[in-house]
Amino acid sequence: MHENRPKSPPQHVALSLALSLAILTGAAGFGGGVITGRTQTGAVSAAFASDGGAPSGVDLSPVWRAWRVIDERFVPTSVATTSDEQPQDPETERVYGMISGLAASLGDPYTFFLPPVEQKQFEDDMSGAFEGVGMEIAVRDEVLTVVSPLKQSPAERAGLKAGDRILKINDTETRGMDITTAVSKIRGPKGTAVKLTVLRDGWTDTQVIEVVRDVISVPIVTTEVRGDVYIIQLSSFTANSPALFRNALREFIETGATKLIIDLRGNPGGYLDAAVDMASWFLPAGKVVVTEDYAGNQENISHRSRGYDVFNDALKVVILVDKGSASASEILALALKSHGKATLVGATTFGKGSVQELVEITPDTALKITVARWIGPNGEPIPHTGIVPDVEVKPTEEEAEAKKDVQLEKALEILEGN
Repeated sequence: MHENRPKSPPQHVALSLALSLAILTGAAGFGGGVITGRTQTGAVSAAFASDGGAPSGVDLSPVWRAWRVIDERFVPTSVATTSDEQPQDPETERVYGMISGLAASLGDPYTFFLPPVEQKQFEDDMSGAFEGVGMEIAVRDEVLTVVSPLKQSPAERAGLKAGDRILKINDTETRGMDITTAVSKIRGPKGTAVKLTVLRDGWTDTQVIEVVRDVISVPIVTTEVRGDVYIIQLSSFTANSPALFRNALREFIETGATKLIIDLRGNPGGYLDAAVDMASWFLPAGKVVVTEDYAGNQENISHRSRGYDVFNDALKVVILVDKGSASASEILALALKSHGKATLVGATTFGKGSVQELVEITPDTALKITVARWIGPNGEPIPHTGIVPDVEVKPTEEEAEAKKDVQLEKALEILEGN
């Protein structure tokens, strides 16, 4: 059990990795989920003695022996460099390193420690005050991987694509690099550049892609009308995206269009609550949108439709997905597919099927930890390999270079056929 969990359930987010580390858009962030237990920064004994001390049945003597050996014998071979914001106390540095190692030992790319600098960056980014390249990254099969470049972002303009594997950041190899370090190396002030050595499926060799950092400002919802088909393109699931989505649906009804495309391609996710709210426009009250499976650590939580359900069965809906569709995007797509409300068209999604919670470790550090798995309305987990669409459409290199949107064309063809 999570003894320090607040009595009211935290507002979890279906959040993909770089959203939480925020090298992309600061509009989508954590609305809650912070456990309130605190330890003291810079005090080794306090850090380990709080919350009940050492865990029962665990022999920590090797840790303390290693600590003493370092105290007694370590000789630095270079002068450590540290910013004014980073802790100067070497004992505190070691504590942070131990927590990072503990998180890394779980082998979960979505669980990691946020030291003070990264935690401050997270807080700044969640308020929208940041600059970067505008992409989401994750560790997939132990390789730093692009989940999705945000639309109209520097990363997209530079040519980065979902699924690209980043082998070097500038001249530093990413093999074994944790996400926190990768983020710190990729992000930076507007106008500066970062060089990424990238390997893409279908390439015989790597390529270096230079991205010039900028202020990240991406429209959350854009709309378009194609005859009797209304298209809603959703870039992320932010706190205000339900209201924007509602306005788009109102406009859809007012245009007299009779068919709908929801474009979730390149959408890395965001607030779970936003996905549930959007699904509620198409589902009767009480229908399961998604379930959080806590594997016995606490009672599972099923998120159900709020029953806005304003459309009848005559409405034809296609949802566009691709490798950059992750987390909340996968939740919304799978919910409408499972309940027979939409046809999925495009490419297999990313496969982000877990729930993260931000837990305060000290007043200026936090642990982002996987606490549950997403289970779809069909009772099956969102697969690690991604959701396979009903109609798979994979653009050729020639079509992509010509900017021919064959996935959208297929969606329009399906709707016109109805």
